[in-house]
Parts: sequence; C-alpha cells; structure tokens
Amino acid sequence: MAIRKLMITGVLYTGISKYTSILISLIITAILSRLLPPDDFGIVAVATVIITFFGIISDLGIAPAIIQNRELHKKDMSSLFSFTLWLSLSISILFFLSAGLIASYYSSPQLVNICRILSLSLFFNTLNTVPNALLYRNKEFKFIAKRTFIVQFLTGIVAIIAAFSGTGIYALLINPVLSAIFLFIITYSRVPQQLILTTGIGTFKKIFSYSFYQFLFNLISYFSRNLDKLLIGRYMGMIELGYYEKSYRLMMLPLQNITHVITPVMHPILSDYQNNVNYLEATYLKIVRLLAFIGFPLSIFLYFTAKELILILFGMQWEASVPVFEILALTVGIQIVLSTSGSIFQAAGDTKSLFICGLFSAITNVSGMFFGIFVFKSLNAVAWSILITFSINFIQAYAQMYFVTFKLPIGVFLRLFVSPLTLSLLLFLVFRLKEHFIQIDYLFISLALNIVVSFLLSIIYIQLTKEYDIVKWLKNLSQKKRNSINQEER
Repeated sequence: MAIRKLMITGVLYTGISKYTSILISLIITAILSRLLPPDDFGIVAVATVIITFFGIISDLGIAPAIIQNRELHKKDMSSLFSFTLWLSLSISILFFLSAGLIASYYSSPQLVNICRILSLSLFFNTLNTVPNALLYRNKEFKFIAKRTFIVQFLTGIVAIIAAFSGTGIYALLINPVLSAIFLFIITYSRVPQQLILTTGIGTFKKIFSYSFYQFLFNLISYFSRNLDKLLIGRYMGMIELGYYEKSYRLMMLPLQNITHVITPVMHPILSDYQNNVNYLEATYLKIVRLLAFIGFPLSIFLYFTAKELILILFGMQWEASVPVFEILALTVGIQIVLSTSGSIFQAAGDTKSLFICGLFSAITNVSGMFFGIFVFKSLNAVAWSILITFSINFIQAYAQMYFVTFKLPIGVFLRLFVSPLTLSLLLFLVFRLKEHFIQIDYLFISLALNIVVSFLLSIIYIQLTKEYDIVKWLKNLSQKKRNSINQEER
C-alpha cells in the first residue's frame, strides 16, 4: 500500500506540474505562432537541438545515479556539486564559442546571438543537476510541482509580454533561459550544497559504472530523437523544419501529459525494489495496461483530428504541418508505452540493457531518417520512417527487458495489448464511417464531435469488456464522498 500511495501522490503532483506547464506552453506557442513566421521556429529549433546535445554531455548520467545510489552521503553530494560547477562552466563556454560555427553551418546569422543567449540556460541547468536529483531522491514531488508551476507561470507571462512588445524571435528564448535560472535558485534554496575545493572526480568514480551506461544511452537517444531536425534544417530548409518541428512538438504533447508525468516518479520509487525483479515486473504490467488503453486509442483520435488541432492552435499558415502530424500521431501509442521502459531498466540497475536498447534504437531511427530525407526527400517520408522504426524499437526493447533484465516469459506482457488494440480498431472504423457520411466544415464543431465519439466509445468498450469497472469505481467514489459528508455532520 505504501508504494501505491507514493506512486499516486507522486503522479498527482507531477501531473499538476506538467499540465500547468503544458497549458502555459500551449498558450505561448499559440500566440507566437501567429506573430512569428515558420522559419523563426525552425531557427530556434536548431539551436534547441544543439544545446540539448551539450546538455547531455554536461549531465553525464549523474542525476539518475544519485537517485539510484543509496550509499552517497552529504560529502559526496558536495563533491559532485563542485564537479558540476566546473563542468557547467566548461560546457557553457564551449557552446558560447561554438555559436559562430553553428550559424555558419546553417547559413543563419541569427543563430550566433541565439546560441550565446541560450548558453546561460545550459550553465544553470547543469549546475542544477545535483540539487534537482536530490529532490527526486527525497521524493519531494509536491515541492517540485509548486516550483515548476511558479517558474512556468512567471516566465510565460514575461514571454507573452515580450512577444506583444515586438521582440520577435527572441521571445522564444525567454522561457528556457529564465526557467533555468529560477529553477536553480529555488532548488538550491531547498537543498543547498556546499562548494569544496575539489574536482569531484573521485566521487564521480563511485557512480561511474551506473552513470556511464546512462550517459551513453542519453547520448545515443539524443541523436535518435534529434538528428531528423538537424538534417531537415540543413538539407531541406528552415521553413520545412518549422512545419516539421510544429508537428513533432504537438505529437509530443501526449507524452508530456501522460508518461512524462509517470516516469519521473517511477524511478525514485521503484528503485527501492531493485532487487525484487518479480515485484518490478508485476507493478510495471499494471502501468503498461493503463497506458495502452490511453495511448493506442489516442493515436487514432489524433490521426483523425490532425487538421482541427493544427489549424485551431496555430492558424492557417501551418496547414502544411497537417499531413506530417497525421503520420506522427500513429506513433503516440507506441511511444507512450515505450517511454516508460527506461525507468524500469534504471530501477532494476540494468543501465547496460538501457544502453543496448538506445543503441539499437539509434541505428534504426537514423537509418529511417536518412531514407526519408535523402532518398524520398519529403517530410511525410521522414514521419513514416519514424513510425516504422519506433515499432521495431518497441519489439526489441521489451524483448531485452523480459529476456535479459527480468529473465521472465514475455507472453503475459504481449497479451496486455490485445484489448487496447481492439478498441483502437473500433475507433478507426467509426471515424472512417463518420468521414464518409458526415462532412463538417467548422473546425471547432468537428473537434468537439471527435472528442465526444472517442470518449463515449472508449468508456462503453471498457465497461462492457470489464477491463476497468468504471461504474463500480464511480459508485465507490460516491459512497466514500457520502461517508465523508456524514462524518463531518456528526
């Protein structure tokens, strides 16, 4: 019961944090999408992708290692904090000095100032590695939620004001830079660390065996996730990258809404059971079952609602993003489930398997991207390659998890997907029939109808098949509420 309560509490507070951040981000993006042209978003996308690479180098897998390792003490944390200070200075200065080369490679002079401004966020994000990891290690999910909401709200307001004040492309930089600074200040105030005169390398060696494979996975995963944007920006142009980036970011929203709420909680909590593989597997099956019922039907909904979402959120100038988003939407169900696998590898202490999965994923994803960009030369082809390679990676990752990490049969895991995929197929057929017989020209009405159809069909299917007894759950909830009222009256 303790783990369930911790998980629910952690997911609740992390969810509040994520959802408010996403809401603020959507409002900012919707405003800026109407004020700025697609190529501005393409330019910032390139800078963001490159700074993410420098961020991975500066992290070195330290944060997950701190969460996992129970033998690190206060002096070790001070040593690691000092280590990240030298690291953050070195990496941010290197990125600052690389701005000219990056701008020259992409033939975009604006990238010089953009990269130099973003070097501030790189410095503070790296310096925040140890304090932030300690918050998760201590399971302070409520504080993390409050901190994130305050920072996102304040930086969001500043970004919107800046956009209306005519700052142009630089309005897109306010959130990443100010967020990094404020998050460090708040987190450091909560878990202050002592700087000591040391390089910190000695302490880093204590976590090296764990952090090394985590770092390699992060590095490989970076290229797997971001090479498409780097190549599209270089060989297809910033406008095409703007359209692609908008579709990709919208596709990622369900991940941020769902699994990115769960995964930050999974590792800190489940790492307490790292020596009990059977318990880890049993707990994970429950999580996957729920995510499958959310993710796969959601893919179908997004596929048939692509036009409405793109045009309502971003405006008519982004219509070219619709076909790409339709294809990327089909990856959502796969990614929602797959993105949680890393937390299990981490919790089980098997970062070597995590690295192997990352390496396999990188090879397949990069191969697919090359075909889409250099052979077929279209954004749609790139999106199809992502769908195919993620499907292959899904099979490989869970084969690795069950046969190597868990050393258990995979049959029970695979059977979990029969019912969610059946529901998804029913949704697909219903939407196809709707398209054939009903034509709606008003975007808001079409979107509302799609939401109602998806929700009602999903609820009816789940209740009739007894996958989840929703009626019983509502009755229990109502009874608890009545009991609570009666106790208050007494």
